Amino acid sequence: METVETNSVSLKRPRSEDDVANADEIKRQKILEKSETENDSGQNIETVTQPPEDMKNEIIPNEESEEQEEELEDSDEDGDPESFADMMKHGLTESDVGITKFVSSHKGFSGILKERYSDFVVHEIGKDGRVSHLDDFSVPVDDEVNFEDPSEETFAVLSDEDKQRLEELQLFKNKETSVAIEVVEDTKEKRTVIHQAVKSLFPGLETKTEDRDGKKYIIAYHAAGKKALANPRKHSWPKSRGSYCHFVLYKENKDTMDAINVLSKFLRVKPNIFSYMGTKDKRAITVQEIAVLRITAQRLAHLNKCLMNFKLGNFSYKNHPLKLGELQGNHFTVVLRNITGTDDQIEQAMHSLREIGFINYYGMQRFGTTAVPTYQIGRAILQNNWNEVMDLILKPRPGAEKGYLVKCREEWAKTKDPAAALKKLPVKRCVEGQLLRGLLKYGMKNIISAFGIIPRNNRLMYIHSYQSYVWNNMVSKRIEEYGLRAVPGDLILKGATAVHIEEGDVDNYTIHDVVMPLPGFDVIYPKHKIGEAYREMLIADNLDINNMRHKIRDYSLSGAYRKIIIRPQNVNWDVVAYDDPKIPLFTTDLDKLEGKPLPVLPTDGKFRALKMEFSLPPSTYATMAIREVLKMDTSIKNQTQLNTTWLR
Repeated sequence: METVETNSVSLKRPRSEDDVANADEIKRQKILEKSETENDSGQNIETVTQPPEDMKNEIIPNEESEEQEEELEDSDEDGDPESFADMMKHGLTESDVGITKFVSSHKGFSGILKERYSDFVVHEIGKDGRVSHLDDFSVPVDDEVNFEDPSEETFAVLSDEDKQRLEELQLFKNKETSVAIEVVEDTKEKRTVIHQAVKSLFPGLETKTEDRDGKKYIIAYHAAGKKALANPRKHSWPKSRGSYCHFVLYKENKDTMDAINVLSKFLRVKPNIFSYMGTKDKRAITVQEIAVLRITAQRLAHLNKCLMNFKLGNFSYKNHPLKLGELQGNHFTVVLRNITGTDDQIEQAMHSLREIGFINYYGMQRFGTTAVPTYQIGRAILQNNWNEVMDLILKPRPGAEKGYLVKCREEWAKTKDPAAALKKLPVKRCVEGQLLRGLLKYGMKNIISAFGIIPRNNRLMYIHSYQSYVWNNMVSKRIEEYGLRAVPGDLILKGATAVHIEEGDVDNYTIHDVVMPLPGFDVIYPKHKIGEAYREMLIADNLDINNMRHKIRDYSLSGAYRKIIIRPQNVNWDVVAYDDPKIPLFTTDLDKLEGKPLPVLPTDGKFRALKMEFSLPPSTYATMAIREVLKMDTSIKNQTQLNTTWLR
């Protein structure tokens, strides 16, 4: 093993003429985006404690203002790349959060991660070990007839003109508030078929029957108000069919909750009737299983005609929802473009990844991107220092932030007036906005209650970040002190119980068996020097290792155990040559379904790319595996500084 040496490893990529013409696209292709390369989302806390029940039921308000907020959030995203890199000089590096060691001996080399979001593909691995793939758009056939499952013949009652007008209405493409369809054959059966066809083919639209000038019309319109978000319509549901429709969600450059919010809007249901096993990266192509309560496969399949950036398929009916953390892990397909390593270096790096593995550090997205790391806020919570918690969240900070947040912080520093600072925030859903609303409601002398307005798993994220910070630092010390072998006093798990390795048993274990604790009241610590190092680190932070219970129950840390070395499974790799930086280097599930062939790659291209595949268990970080291969600092600060060269 070796210590990190921060080299000026260049990520410089020769620019083609197309690069200049597509400068805006390049700006968006920042190497490592915040919170986007973790196996499961950075806020997924299953390693530390069981995920809170409210985590799966949290609903983002379904209001018109949400679209405006999203526009505001996106508007600051694409600044000048050099100024972004300049701002990121204030961000964290790996050594700031205890990530300082490697376990392999090969010489590092450079490569570009996520030059395109399609260079990073994640397939979920279910609890049965099956890898989720989108490979079937067909809809299961029921034995029983059901109101919500009209046949294709049903849709023939709508003319092409009707369908065009209804689609424009559904997608808000015109100013019409409704579409009227004349009922030529005025029978109840005929009207029922038209109602069925509209609701099934155009989810999100409601229908009613009206008399106009002696003629009957079916009026299609957008549902609104509380009724629109009521439970799924209670049409007959065959008893032989499971209550949950399970499907595979394929999405591009969108995170899991965003995708579910879009689905719930189109279906006019609450987001909490959807369930899933883990959240996935945004800047990636991801494939995962989703379950939804009493929505038919037919209705879901029709969404494919109007959704952007994601597809639904592989439908089946089951009697159970999905639960967070039930997955076995994720399978990654990653392309590192413009690599500089020799064939020998690459072979050595990938063999080491397969045989030894990588240090199971918590990745950079666990700690935020600004000069105020999330672990500092977590430490202040554990210290019961609420004034500091408020100050750390609201005070001005250097680093890359949206303009309105900067103005809000400046106002807070100047006036300490929650109302005045809140007026500077067009987006109220952010942590800063929620805390300011809490301070308005409870007053400046009741920061604990004001902080409690922030959603629970966001609050817990801070203290789990502190646990992760301690764990990273202690693991680096452990590897520096004892290397890559099990030693007496180390901890291993027997079932769910941690026990110390005794002198006589040390030959029965390897480094792959050793675990280290996240600090808490329900864990034991190593018996060697590292146990004392934990105590010293917590004392330096004014915390008592023997009393990790907090007077507020939510912030009492029970602790957990985490393997210090992870050996990926199903590791494969290939080096390919290419000329055009914009072409895909492998086919996705959707490409295969649509019959798109892989571009013919030159045998002697200008650039080389490393295509690697591996499977990881939940709550491990793919960036840490890639870091071990490249021997490079994966922080946004480092990546953006290196990347500025070729952005010019």
